[in-house]
Amino acid sequence: MPRAQWAVAALTVVLLSTGIAVLQRTEGARPASATRDDALPSRALGLSGHRRLVRELEQSGEHLPGRGAGSARTDPGPLRTVTGPLRAARPLRLRIPSLGVDVPLRGDREGVAWDTGTPAPGAAGTAVVTGEGLRLTELRRGRTIEVPRADSRTAVFTVVRVSPGRSSGHEDPAGRAQLRLVGGETAVLARLTGQRRIR
Repeated sequence: MPRAQWAVAALTVVLLSTGIAVLQRTEGARPASATRDDALPSRALGLSGHRRLVRELEQSGEHLPGRGAGSARTDPGPLRTVTGPLRAARPLRLRIPSLGVDVPLRGDREGVAWDTGTPAPGAAGTAVVTGEGLRLTELRRGRTIEVPRADSRTAVFTVVRVSPGRSSGHEDPAGRAQLRLVGGETAVLARLTGQRRIR
């Protein structure tokens, strides 16, 4: 009888040692990042879809709500062509993607400023924006200029002329929406060609 108990105890120790060794090897082979191994508890809690979505968003570079200062929703949305001027709305920023320019627009003549005596960018007529250090000589025809506005729309202009001097054309007799951008001794004339709704 004591011999039988000893055999059972020895067999139990061997089985436990083998099980522990197998578990250690399995744990060592598991990658540090979350993989399928965490899918079972996630599924049980109904979280697997959420985790997958978060992972996809992080890989695509999208900002997630509540993550740091850049979490404000500034997705510009799809570009839509326009057939006429937009309603007047206060301009907020000036963006020239090809030059890497993204600056606030003020109405006080300091920095880059919208001349409040002219129409709002995107409205009928020629809006005038002035500013120094914009490197307007580097702009070319066909490039775009974007003006996000207070009505949650971004007016998108296409450059039609880059001229030396501070004048780049006169009022459009057809009443189209234009933007005259003046910096240093260069002036740019652009016409409204599209809009984006800020989401």
